[in-house]
Amino acid sequence: MQRVVSVVAHLGFRLQALPPALCRPLSCAQDVLRRTPLYDFHLAHGGKMVAFAGWSLPVQYRDSHTDSHLHTRQHCSLFDVSHMLQTKIFGSDRVKLMESLVVGDIAELRPNQGTLSLFTNEAGGILDDLIVTNTSEGHLYVVSNAGCWEKDLALMQDKVRELQNQGRDVGLEVLDNALLALQDLGAGSGGSSPGNSSSEKPRGEAGRAGSQGQSAPGGRPLPVRE
Repeated sequence: MQRVVSVVAHLGFRLQALPPALCRPLSCAQDVLRRTPLYDFHLAHGGKMVAFAGWSLPVQYRDSHTDSHLHTRQHCSLFDVSHMLQTKIFGSDRVKLMESLVVGDIAELRPNQGTLSLFTNEAGGILDDLIVTNTSEGHLYVVSNAGCWEKDLALMQDKVRELQNQGRDVGLEVLDNALLALQDLGAGSGGSSPGNSSSEKPRGEAGRAGSQGQSAPGGRPLPVRE
């Protein structure tokens, strides 16, 4: 997952149906690769598609990696990250659950504000990075890496069961929404020059965009990043 994420846009249209074993992504060797709703858009813009975590994703477009990088740093770019694990945490004890698994003050997030955080083990070791958004719809929206799908989901499911056994009000649902990330450090203010960095942990606003059957966004496409 990119360390700098300015906005995560939660799209309104749906992905292809998830496999029956929802807790685990499809195997590239055994199953047909899944496609995001922007698959045709990637092909139309010269995307070089490769297999990643059971998905067909663009690793590069017609532009060089250097050109793509500089465009993102000097302006901003949309990334198709629909392959990532998206989880809805609901119930009155949702913040308690999430704060038991990650670093950061989740309770202080404003409605529709998200923060970059880390899953940690009991000893404080880092397991994976993720983004947690406190939605205005009364649940937490969690996005973590597709390459860690199984262990991240198992970690959250185990904690949900533990708290439910204690009588806590909390639940978990895996989502199959399309997902775009608007990236650059200064995306909200028009971009940042190469080499600039933030002195604070990245936070951003999240919201719904698009609808079923709506055309793919224009502009300069860039390859997906985990």
